[in-house]
Amino acid sequence: MLAGRSVILGVTGGIAAYKAAELASALVKAGALVDVVMTQAAQEFVRPLTFAALTGRPVHTALFGPPAGEAIPHIELATRADLVVIAPATANILAKLAHGLADDLLSSLVLAVTCPVLLCPAMNAYMYAHPAVQANLKRLFEMGYHVLEPEAGRLACGVEGRGRLPAPEVILEHIKGLISSPGDFGGLKVLVTAGGTREPLDPVRYISNRSSGKMGYALAAAAIQRGAAVTLVSAPTSLDPPAGAELVSVETARQMYQAVMERFSTQDVVIKAAAVADYRPKIVADQKIKKSDGTLILELEKNPDILYELGQRKEPHQTLVGFAAETEDLEANAQQKLRKKNLDLLVANDVTQPGAGFGADTNIVKLFYRDGRTQSLPVMDKKTLAHRILDAVIELRSQTHS
Repeated sequence: MLAGRSVILGVTGGIAAYKAAELASALVKAGALVDVVMTQAAQEFVRPLTFAALTGRPVHTALFGPPAGEAIPHIELATRADLVVIAPATANILAKLAHGLADDLLSSLVLAVTCPVLLCPAMNAYMYAHPAVQANLKRLFEMGYHVLEPEAGRLACGVEGRGRLPAPEVILEHIKGLISSPGDFGGLKVLVTAGGTREPLDPVRYISNRSSGKMGYALAAAAIQRGAAVTLVSAPTSLDPPAGAELVSVETARQMYQAVMERFSTQDVVIKAAAVADYRPKIVADQKIKKSDGTLILELEKNPDILYELGQRKEPHQTLVGFAAETEDLEANAQQKLRKKNLDLLVANDVTQPGAGFGADTNIVKLFYRDGRTQSLPVMDKKTLAHRILDAVIELRSQTHS
């Protein structure tokens, strides 16, 4: 996956810089061409010679380094980069990037790249929790940067809390998820469902769930990036649909059922990431239900099971992916759903885990395959996870549709 790919490793001034040396070594072993860019502060922790020895390539430290007439460093590096990863990413570099500052080689380089950028924050726990740092991280995520949340534990400063740089092998997995073969979904039609359906009680109120739609929208965007023709069937969300997707807006489970079934036969891949209500009110009031002194009893009836219906109708050329949000017995519930609904792949998560709940920008999932294989993935942002799921889909299709 990484063989021959150009990875820019940005190293900033934190004690976790020593882990960046391990990451550089791991990237080289995976076949990547690694160019290291170090800030001045980073050189106080690790010498450039260390990275030069590990990568076999010159280390870049200065914005105005080359003699007159040679390539401009940040433009030349940016042009050939397949991915930029900054590990560790200090509070300082996060602030710079969040506000478009470019006063050294690394910050200038990041403004010039068009490839994915993965930020791996690492700092004192109190610094990481500071509102300014969190605001910058939120802004960066909204701008399209990929952010790998730091781990919790004992930090070098002696403080216990979140701020520790993840292990190099964890960062490497995220990099693999971001560097995918461009165009490997070319010619495929992909339908993605997203968001949480709403089941009306009256003209004012409805029953729904906590789904934000972020995972489904990330999957749609990733499939478009990889060349697919994407239809996004979305329940109400606050998100902007990815450019290039055919958006079909629905509200209720029955509306989503109709929209999906009408389009299913023409699709190659269907990914059901929406949180669809299992039940709906049996009677919907024409007028707003007024509060009374007594109790209010609602009678519910079942909604159609969209995923089950798709599993029954699925043709050999089609790949069907489901999601399962669980609060207990993840393994048993996921295996049962995979079999019952005739899925090719099930993405399951325990929504009680920190970083995996509804509305979060990250997720922690386990992949269940119909041949009995399982794969546990570490915490990662949903954009990165979307590509990992699509990688699994491509692998399945290469095995069954070749």
